[in-house]
Amino acid sequence: MLQTDEFPIRTACPPGACVCERALLDAPGADRTILKLTQQEEKTLVARLETISTYAELLGMERKLQERLGIALSIIASANEVRTMRGFTIELAAFPGLCRKTRQSIPAAVRRCLEQHPEIAFAILNANDLFGMASDQR
Repeated sequence: MLQTDEFPIRTACPPGACVCERALLDAPGADRTILKLTQQEEKTLVARLETISTYAELLGMERKLQERLGIALSIIASANEVRTMRGFTIELAAFPGLCRKTRQSIPAAVRRCLEQHPEIAFAILNANDLFGMASDQR
């Protein structure tokens, strides 16, 4: 594993297999904090996301991802309706240095968490004004 002066960084993906832009290492003044997310750290993060049991914990993890790694996680309910957990759009904002596998594994872990704890999904819907549009149309 390569190391910078401050911290160990993620190993490079095979050429052509990812869009993680290792150019961050060469760019002076670039924010390299995303490279702290090694493959082992990613596995730990995914396991932690899958074990979240409350909406407050999920919000806390979103905040920690933003503060510690600069990753913006968004969970948005479909504009039409949500019948299953597939009705949520869960994605990470594009960020230089973020591995393609990470962009897939974190949302998948959140989706598994929502499937195990539907009360979190209901809290997300309530926080985004589930009945706000219905009351306006009466």
